[in-house]
Amino acid sequence: MRVVLDTNVVLDLLHFEDPRVLPLGEALERGALVACADARTLAELERVLAYRPFRLEPARQQALLARYRAQVCLVPGDPAQPVTGLPRCADREDQKFLELAARAGATWLVSKDKQLLQLDGWSGLPFLILDPRRAVQRLAG
Repeated sequence: MRVVLDTNVVLDLLHFEDPRVLPLGEALERGALVACADARTLAELERVLAYRPFRLEPARQQALLARYRAQVCLVPGDPAQPVTGLPRCADREDQKFLELAARAGATWLVSKDKQLLQLDGWSGLPFLILDPRRAVQRLAG
């Protein structure tokens, strides 16, 4: 099953090692889930890993980024060609996750972002938008 993980979920998995999302990481490792990324989502992760509050040394930032890159399926796409037929996210910076999920043929977009989560159930959306708790519940069920 293909999924898109937003940047905060990736941070919870790789940097914070949040036990509430570890089942997602385990599902990725055993191949039950395939995480999809593209150039824009990877660039955002790289930028966020450098934020001062995380206090990550450059070598640690690069190691986390390399670890994630090794786990994901890279989906090609031209940001100048937005995917049509999708709702508009109130946070324009998060639109890229919707577009990636559509291009990747994802089953789920897993996010902690309230503006994205509000779009779950939008008529015609070809994937679910789940918070990490609901995604973990669906994996278990």
